[in-house]
Amino acid sequence: MNKTYLLTPGPTPLPPEVREALSREIIHHRTKAFQEILGECLNDLKEIFKTKNDIFILTSSGTGAMEAAVVNLLSRGDKALCVQGGKFGERWTEICQAYGVDAEIVDVQWGEAVDPQVIEEKLKANEDIKAVFTTLCETSTATSSDIKAIGSIVGNHKCVLVVDAISALGAVDLETDEWGVDVVVCGSQKGLMLSPGLAFISMSPKAYSLMESSDLSRYYFDLRKAKKIVDKPDTPFTPAVSLVVALKEALSLMKKEGLEQRFKRFSLYREALKKAAVALGLSIFSRSPSDAVTAINLPPDIDGVKLVKIMRDTYGVGIAGGQGKLKGKIIRIAHMGYINARDIITAISALEDTLKDMGYKFQIGAGIKAAKEILKETR
Repeated sequence: MNKTYLLTPGPTPLPPEVREALSREIIHHRTKAFQEILGECLNDLKEIFKTKNDIFILTSSGTGAMEAAVVNLLSRGDKALCVQGGKFGERWTEICQAYGVDAEIVDVQWGEAVDPQVIEEKLKANEDIKAVFTTLCETSTATSSDIKAIGSIVGNHKCVLVVDAISALGAVDLETDEWGVDVVVCGSQKGLMLSPGLAFISMSPKAYSLMESSDLSRYYFDLRKAKKIVDKPDTPFTPAVSLVVALKEALSLMKKEGLEQRFKRFSLYREALKKAAVALGLSIFSRSPSDAVTAINLPPDIDGVKLVKIMRDTYGVGIAGGQGKLKGKIIRIAHMGYINARDIITAISALEDTLKDMGYKFQIGAGIKAAKEILKETR
């Protein structure tokens, strides 16, 4: 039996402790035992989010938390500023439009980070904007945004700042309170080292003030229900009990290693992949690369869809291809969550083998050698 490796930008691999927790006997969610686990998770999440604000756990994908942010903050006809630099930035716009919110779009070239000054100009020109929706890491392009700079700008206006941190929380630093981020949404299956199925959303006092005036229809994602009982702690509906139990283990592992150490490690993995790509005659797609996932440009004669399939089916290494207009043109390799230096080397080795199979000419072993020079710092 061949061992497989998962280096997709979600889901990511699960630590043994998390897999064990998922297999435990189920417990009832309206018991003291579960409330203690839930309370510990909420406290630990605040450390990961770096916030004192309330955090709610939803049984959904990260997109559920995105939708919850829109329907709890805004009303039909409200104006929102949506930063679009990839497929997931576009999702903010799509959700707003689905609920009748007037989405003012900031189009950013794919692979580039939004210029915070553009946001400032938009807000100065339209004081009616109630929310700014942006992304910490645009997964489709592996691009990181300067949330600190954006937060300092939005903080001077009456609108709230909402950040999609689904693919980066726990892998990339996000100082929620210090940077003035009002709402952060996240999912369980990426940097938090858990299976898909949980979403998280934090809400600042400024965000709560908008929540009280929102008139958009909501029921399951009505955070007013959750807010009434979050201090017990409890959930308004049946939670994914096993996932919450496993979340406790995942967060414990993250705390044990330390966030700053994790950030440093993932940054080294990014640099190792960059050096490997250059050594193979390839280049990095993003002009503002993320520490959570790396996008690599492919030569015109290499089909990215076929490359991903060969790596997965022949060499047992799962990575992701491009999305939308980047389909077939780039590959994306994750370096967050339960991924270590040896996994990165394995991925580069499989990439070299696949490129060779596809007729691409390069110096065999050059990518591995270049990456190892960077990764020796993790020993």
